[in-house]
Amino acid sequence: MSLLTAAELDRAGFPRLDRPEALARLAAVRPAAYARSRNALDGAVTGLSPSLTHGVLSLPEVLAALCARQALPVQHKLVFELGWRAYFRHVWRHRGAGIFDSLHPGPRPEAAYRDTVPADVREARSGLPVIDQAVRTLYASGHLHNHARLWLASYLVHLRGVHWRAGADWLAGQLFDGDLASNHLSWQWVAGTGSHRPYLFNAENVARHAPPAWHSPGTVLDTGYDTLLAWAQGEPPPAPVPRPTGVAEPALLSAPPADLGLVAPQPAAVAGLPLRLVHPWHLDDADAPPGGRVLAVWPSDGPRPLAWRAERWRRVGQRLQALAGTCWWGPGEAIAQALAAAGPLILRDDPHLPPALRRLATRPEPALFPEPGRLQPSFSAWWHRVTPGLHDAAELLPPELAPRPPAQATLPLWTTTA
Repeated sequence: MSLLTAAELDRAGFPRLDRPEALARLAAVRPAAYARSRNALDGAVTGLSPSLTHGVLSLPEVLAALCARQALPVQHKLVFELGWRAYFRHVWRHRGAGIFDSLHPGPRPEAAYRDTVPADVREARSGLPVIDQAVRTLYASGHLHNHARLWLASYLVHLRGVHWRAGADWLAGQLFDGDLASNHLSWQWVAGTGSHRPYLFNAENVARHAPPAWHSPGTVLDTGYDTLLAWAQGEPPPAPVPRPTGVAEPALLSAPPADLGLVAPQPAAVAGLPLRLVHPWHLDDADAPPGGRVLAVWPSDGPRPLAWRAERWRRVGQRLQALAGTCWWGPGEAIAQALAAAGPLILRDDPHLPPALRRLATRPEPALFPEPGRLQPSFSAWWHRVTPGLHDAAELLPPELAPRPPAQATLPLWTTTA
């Protein structure tokens, strides 16, 4: 299958996974505007999620850049959002593959949910403007505002009876920034299997936060929350009235197309060489170690099977080739065995990697928040454990990233203010 060129991806608006693009987006973030408008679909969101998911930026350097421009309280809404990403990783570290199963019972028995996303939703012809607009936006850009993700997940789980995991797997494949912890645990939060109550929304909520084309008056969503809760708990909602025509669902590829130029692991090519390894979840700039080289590795296995849109394959592949020139593709165990022939390795850990490669990791993920030790049952419990007594967000930063006060200018003794 032929993939879009870099220029075509640029024209289509798909973000580049490189440092200049990420740093430009970071420089454009305005914390006050974010805090004021983040819930609106046209609000001042950061656009940093693809760069964070793929390790072009880290949470500490994002906060360091923001704090270098202005002081932020630790309770700022933008710091909270960084915290949610870190909290979901905290749960993943403790639960492992358990995050792909319900953390606790939800409103209905597991067997009451269907295991596929209905075709009318996948084709943006459900007849509900908010849902069809969300799916069209997702397909056009590979991105979806967080509020729209919540609406889409809530509708599928609570009104259409789709199991949260089926919806999470579908959305993760279509998203450009799909992070397994953030995506799947957010679906559990909506479903009520990772939170105390299911997340529900109605037409009034959509009208408050979305443009007119998304509004859904006079539809099944134009009702009260007591009714929505009854439907979430199993009372049948009105039957959907799908439209006859919609849009084509972008295909998901389970392996990289041949024109990406990936190769099988080649132990002879790295025999004895010190290596700095980059991978799809660590796309930061990387210098070769003394006497060695940078090598890209792309494991074909991991916590969940890879199934991505062609545009995401292309962007990740472009970045890996730019960083290393050569990129190995294959099972994690085969890559690890080939790396046994190499010299010392520098490899950053990430839970998306398969166990065989995680065992070789020499550097942890960059952490912004301290690890509280045992698993925290909720975000609020985790937040209180990792921010006790803190007032300024900069207090979270490691010393090397903490903002420094401006140097005081020293005036010559004869200088006067006259």
